[in-house]
Amino acid sequence: MPARAIQPWGFTEMEDPLTERRAADRPARVLFALALFLAACTSSVPSIGGKSAVAPAPGTPYAPPRNIVPPEPDSGKARATLPPDIAPHDTSLALSEVVDVALRNNPQTALSWSQARTAAFQYGSARGTFFPAVSASASLGRSQTTTTTGFVQRTAFTPQVSLSYLLLDFGGRSGTIGAARENTIAVDLNYNATLQNVVLQSENAYFAYVSSRALVRAQQQTVAEADTNLIAAQVRHNSGVATIADVLQAQTVLAQAQLDLETDSGAVRTNHGNLATAMGLRADATFEVEMPSDTMSIGSASASADSLIVSALDNRPDLAAARVNIVRAQQDVRVARSNEFPAITAGASVGRNYSNLSNFTGNNYSVTLGLSIPIFNGLGLQYDLAAAKSRVDEERASTNLLRTQVSNQVVTSYVSLHTASARVRTADVLLASARQSEDVARGRYRAGVGTILDLLTAQTALASARAQQAQTRWTWATALAQLAHDVGVLGVHGEAPIPLTHDSTTGPK
Repeated sequence: MPARAIQPWGFTEMEDPLTERRAADRPARVLFALALFLAACTSSVPSIGGKSAVAPAPGTPYAPPRNIVPPEPDSGKARATLPPDIAPHDTSLALSEVVDVALRNNPQTALSWSQARTAAFQYGSARGTFFPAVSASASLGRSQTTTTTGFVQRTAFTPQVSLSYLLLDFGGRSGTIGAARENTIAVDLNYNATLQNVVLQSENAYFAYVSSRALVRAQQQTVAEADTNLIAAQVRHNSGVATIADVLQAQTVLAQAQLDLETDSGAVRTNHGNLATAMGLRADATFEVEMPSDTMSIGSASASADSLIVSALDNRPDLAAARVNIVRAQQDVRVARSNEFPAITAGASVGRNYSNLSNFTGNNYSVTLGLSIPIFNGLGLQYDLAAAKSRVDEERASTNLLRTQVSNQVVTSYVSLHTASARVRTADVLLASARQSEDVARGRYRAGVGTILDLLTAQTALASARAQQAQTRWTWATALAQLAHDVGVLGVHGEAPIPLTHDSTTGPK
């Protein structure tokens, strides 16, 4: 077979036309494949740390890559006890100390304080607009320019200092500063409100814990009495003067009393965790509190509800913050209105060029006076001003709403304190009556003239009266703290300076 001639450009004389087309289409196919690859990349889910940035399917948990989520700080040494600088571990805390720990440790106080600092720094930044802005810049360049006689290479270094200052903007700058100032005051007042909220939260948790402990002590007495009644029923049954039904009924009452004691003991542990949380500690923190005196002076608010409402409107920090927010919104109106007027600015700059060519070396300076006049922006400025005015009305309405809420809170807590005071007196009377009834029923039963049913009924009434007497005093203390909070006078040491009409001095009889 004769050899095929080779063409000068490198192809054989009998080249396959299909092969030629494939060779010509190869760049197109490469580009098409690259386009498909890029399209697939843009439609696929991106990855983070080598893993998909989203869960693989609905209902499937997302597993973050290792070492992506920051670890919990000091997770192995999380605080479960009081810090030594707050109180020794073997010391029981009084109410004032509980409040102090809460104010220092509760995250709400730290968050609110940080927000107040942020607002103060923003106010300082806004005041900076009263001063001119001065900036410095420098550039270093190397260039080559072609000319008719050849080319010229030039190295230039240009330092420059610039100054700009807003001369007049018809209230925009002062309005911005005023809004920042009012916002700082409002945030500070809200910080005060947060302090009162934390104090109330810690006091409520403290009284709930103390109340549950008092209830356990009362229930322990009930269990002891039920056990005594069971022994008496067994003695009478062994003597043949009582049936087995008496013993079974006494056993039932004892078991129920023990069950109630276990429930109350669980409530003590739960309330201890709630108190630790209110103090900003871990729920399993190890500490104890002092049991207050069983005797306290009980009374109702001596002032009328109307006078307390007036005091609340003057003292409540959150309401004061709401009134300040109205002024802040009015400052925003000044800013929005100033945008419709011209602004005058002044500027100056001075610099020097340093170059390897002496013709390009020298000083530079400029002085400018600028005037900016708004002409038309699609009615945006008009709507901005209308929105700012509407926000003033919004803040006024919000403040009026808060006023009605404050008055309702004061009346509610005022009535609650009055009711709690009456309940304390009634609980004292009920406990004394129930004790006498139980003593009579026990004596009649031992004398053989009373039934076990009469004794157990009297004992149940005594247990209920004892539990109510153990709780009503701390319910009254909680109501007093709530009223002081709602009036806005709850102190940072837990004091509740509400004048009282003392009805009685109560305590265990």
